[in-house]
Amino acid sequence: MDALTATPEALGHPLNQEAPLTRRVLVVLLLALAALFPANAALAADSKATVLARWTQPTSASTAEWNAARNNRGPWASYGFDWSTDYCSTSPDNPLGYPFENSCWHHDFGYRNYKAIGTFPANKARVDDTFYADLKRVCANYGGVSGAACNSLAWTYYQAVKNFGSIAAVKQTDIDKAAAILKSKN
Repeated sequence: MDALTATPEALGHPLNQEAPLTRRVLVVLLLALAALFPANAALAADSKATVLARWTQPTSASTAEWNAARNNRGPWASYGFDWSTDYCSTSPDNPLGYPFENSCWHHDFGYRNYKAIGTFPANKARVDDTFYADLKRVCANYGGVSGAACNSLAWTYYQAVKNFGSIAAVKQTDIDKAAAILKSKN
Protein backbone atom coordinates (compact mmCIF):
# COMPACT_ATOMS: atom_id res chain seq x y z
CA MET A 1 0.00 0.00 0.00
CA ASP A 2 1.43 3.33 -0.96
CA ALA A 3 0.65 6.74 0.48
CA LEU A 4 -1.43 7.70 -2.55
CA THR A 5 -3.90 4.81 -2.27
CA ALA A 6 -3.96 4.25 1.48
CA THR A 7 -6.78 5.68 3.61
CA PRO A 8 -5.82 8.40 6.06
CA GLU A 9 -6.83 6.12 8.95
CA ALA A 10 -4.54 3.40 7.64
CA LEU A 11 -1.70 5.84 7.62
CA GLY A 12 -2.37 6.64 11.31
CA HIS A 13 -2.62 10.34 10.77
CA PRO A 14 -3.26 12.00 14.19
CA LEU A 15 -5.83 14.47 12.81
CA ASN A 16 -7.81 11.65 11.34
CA GLN A 17 -7.95 9.83 14.67
CA GLU A 18 -9.28 12.94 16.43
CA ALA A 19 -11.70 13.89 13.65
CA PRO A 20 -14.42 11.34 14.52
CA LEU A 21 -14.52 12.59 18.12
CA THR A 22 -14.55 16.22 17.01
CA ARG A 23 -17.29 15.49 14.50
CA ARG A 24 -19.36 13.72 17.16
CA VAL A 25 -19.04 16.66 19.54
CA LEU A 26 -19.98 19.12 16.80
CA VAL A 27 -22.96 17.02 15.73
CA VAL A 28 -24.18 16.78 19.33
CA LEU A 29 -23.76 20.53 19.85
CA LEU A 30 -25.53 21.37 16.60
CA LEU A 31 -28.40 19.01 17.38
CA ALA A 32 -28.69 20.49 20.86
CA LEU A 33 -28.78 24.03 19.47
CA ALA A 34 -31.25 23.06 16.77
CA ALA A 35 -33.47 21.48 19.39
CA LEU A 36 -33.23 24.48 21.70
CA PHE A 37 -34.00 27.27 19.28
CA PRO A 38 -37.22 25.87 17.79
CA ALA A 39 -38.27 24.91 21.31
CA ASN A 40 -37.65 28.47 22.47
CA ALA A 41 -39.69 29.82 19.58
CA ALA A 42 -42.57 27.51 20.47
CA LEU A 43 -42.14 28.27 24.15
CA ALA A 44 -42.31 31.99 23.44
CA ALA A 45 -45.53 31.49 21.48
CA ASP A 46 -46.99 29.40 24.30
CA SER A 47 -45.61 31.43 27.17
CA LYS A 48 -48.23 34.17 27.09
CA ALA A 49 -51.03 31.61 27.07
CA THR A 50 -49.36 29.62 29.84
CA VAL A 51 -48.86 32.66 32.06
CA LEU A 52 -52.36 33.87 31.30
CA ALA A 53 -53.80 30.49 32.28
CA ARG A 54 -51.79 30.51 35.49
CA TRP A 55 -53.13 33.96 36.41
CA THR A 56 -56.79 33.21 35.65
CA GLN A 57 -57.46 30.25 37.89
CA PRO A 58 -60.20 30.56 40.56
CA THR A 59 -57.72 30.20 43.42
CA SER A 60 -56.39 32.76 45.85
CA ALA A 61 -52.81 31.85 44.83
CA SER A 62 -53.58 32.59 41.17
CA THR A 63 -55.16 35.93 42.05
CA ALA A 64 -52.25 36.81 44.33
CA GLU A 65 -49.77 36.03 41.55
CA TRP A 66 -51.75 38.13 39.05
CA ASN A 67 -52.00 40.99 41.55
CA ALA A 68 -48.25 40.88 42.23
CA ALA A 69 -47.59 41.06 38.48
CA ARG A 70 -50.13 43.89 38.13
CA ASN A 71 -48.24 45.86 40.76
CA ASN A 72 -44.86 45.09 39.14
CA ARG A 73 -45.45 44.92 35.39
CA GLY A 74 -41.86 45.46 34.28
CA PRO A 75 -40.85 41.77 34.21
CA TRP A 76 -43.97 40.96 32.18
CA ALA A 77 -43.68 43.75 29.59
CA SER A 78 -42.34 41.44 26.86
CA TYR A 79 -45.58 39.44 26.95
CA GLY A 80 -47.58 42.43 25.79
CA PHE A 81 -50.41 41.92 28.27
CA ASP A 82 -53.32 44.34 28.13
CA TRP A 83 -53.64 45.73 31.66
CA SER A 84 -56.33 48.26 30.80
CA THR A 85 -59.60 48.18 32.67
CA ASP A 86 -62.89 49.94 33.02
CA TYR A 87 -63.29 48.11 36.32
CA CYS A 88 -66.94 47.09 36.68
CA SER A 89 -68.03 48.82 33.46
CA THR A 90 -71.17 50.84 34.14
CA SER A 91 -71.99 48.95 37.34
CA PRO A 92 -70.63 50.32 40.61
CA ASP A 93 -67.03 49.34 41.36
CA ASN A 94 -67.78 49.35 45.08
CA PRO A 95 -71.49 48.54 45.42
CA LEU A 96 -72.70 49.37 48.92
CA GLY A 97 -69.07 49.89 49.88
CA TYR A 98 -67.84 46.38 48.93
CA PRO A 99 -64.53 46.79 47.08
CA PHE A 100 -65.09 44.87 43.84
CA GLU A 101 -62.83 46.98 41.61
CA ASN A 102 -59.78 44.65 41.69
CA SER A 103 -61.99 41.65 40.98
CA CYS A 104 -63.41 43.52 38.00
CA TRP A 105 -59.91 44.47 36.84
CA HIS A 106 -58.80 40.84 37.06
CA HIS A 107 -61.86 39.87 35.01
CA ASP A 108 -61.13 42.56 32.39
CA PHE A 109 -57.55 41.31 32.21
CA GLY A 110 -58.70 37.77 31.44
CA TYR A 111 -61.28 38.80 28.84
CA ARG A 112 -59.01 41.25 27.03
CA ASN A 113 -55.95 39.03 26.92
CA TYR A 114 -57.74 35.84 25.92
CA LYS A 115 -59.46 37.79 23.14
CA ALA A 116 -56.04 39.11 22.04
CA ILE A 117 -54.60 35.60 21.67
CA GLY A 118 -57.77 34.24 20.07
CA THR A 119 -58.75 31.75 22.77
CA PHE A 120 -61.50 33.65 24.55
CA PRO A 121 -64.40 31.22 23.91
CA ALA A 122 -62.42 28.32 25.37
CA ASN A 123 -61.51 30.31 28.49
CA LYS A 124 -64.54 32.53 29.16
CA ALA A 125 -66.19 30.20 31.69
CA ARG A 126 -63.00 29.88 33.74
CA VAL A 127 -62.40 33.66 33.70
CA ASP A 128 -66.00 34.18 34.86
CA ASP A 129 -65.56 31.53 37.59
CA THR A 130 -62.33 33.24 38.67
CA PHE A 131 -64.22 36.53 38.86
CA TYR A 132 -66.84 34.96 41.13
CA ALA A 133 -64.14 33.36 43.32
CA ASP A 134 -62.42 36.77 43.61
CA LEU A 135 -65.71 38.42 44.59
CA LYS A 136 -66.41 35.73 47.19
CA ARG A 137 -62.96 36.30 48.69
CA VAL A 138 -63.88 39.99 49.06
CA CYS A 139 -67.15 38.99 50.75
CA ALA A 140 -65.35 36.59 53.10
CA ASN A 141 -64.11 39.69 54.91
CA TYR A 142 -67.66 40.50 56.01
CA GLY A 143 -69.80 38.57 58.41
CA GLY A 144 -73.48 38.22 59.15
CA VAL A 145 -75.92 40.35 57.22
CA SER A 146 -73.16 42.38 55.61
CA GLY A 147 -71.58 39.19 54.29
CA ALA A 148 -74.95 37.99 52.98
CA ALA A 149 -75.51 41.28 51.14
CA CYS A 150 -72.02 41.15 49.69
CA ASN A 151 -72.51 37.55 48.52
CA SER A 152 -75.84 38.52 46.97
CA LEU A 153 -74.11 41.25 44.96
CA ALA A 154 -71.23 38.91 44.06
CA TRP A 155 -73.73 36.37 42.69
CA THR A 156 -75.52 39.09 40.72
CA TYR A 157 -72.27 40.40 39.22
CA TYR A 158 -71.19 36.86 38.38
CA GLN A 159 -74.49 36.01 36.71
CA ALA A 160 -74.25 39.19 34.64
CA VAL A 161 -70.85 38.28 33.19
CA LYS A 162 -71.70 34.61 32.86
CA ASN A 163 -74.93 35.21 30.97
CA PHE A 164 -74.34 38.54 29.26
CA GLY A 165 -70.55 38.85 29.14
CA SER A 166 -70.63 42.14 31.00
CA ILE A 167 -71.39 43.53 34.42
CA ALA A 168 -73.19 46.35 32.64
CA ALA A 169 -76.27 44.12 32.89
CA VAL A 170 -76.38 44.73 36.67
CA LYS A 171 -79.18 47.18 37.38
CA GLN A 172 -79.69 49.57 40.25
CA THR A 173 -82.62 47.40 41.38
CA ASP A 174 -80.16 44.51 41.92
CA ILE A 175 -78.07 46.71 44.18
CA ASP A 176 -81.23 47.94 45.94
CA LYS A 177 -82.16 44.31 46.71
CA ALA A 178 -78.80 43.78 48.43
CA ALA A 179 -79.27 47.05 50.32
CA ALA A 180 -82.70 45.81 51.44
CA ILE A 181 -81.03 42.68 52.89
CA LEU A 182 -78.80 44.94 54.95
CA LYS A 183 -81.69 47.08 56.16
CA SER A 184 -83.98 44.17 57.01
CA LYS A 185 -81.44 42.55 59.31
CA ASN A 186 -80.37 45.69 61.15
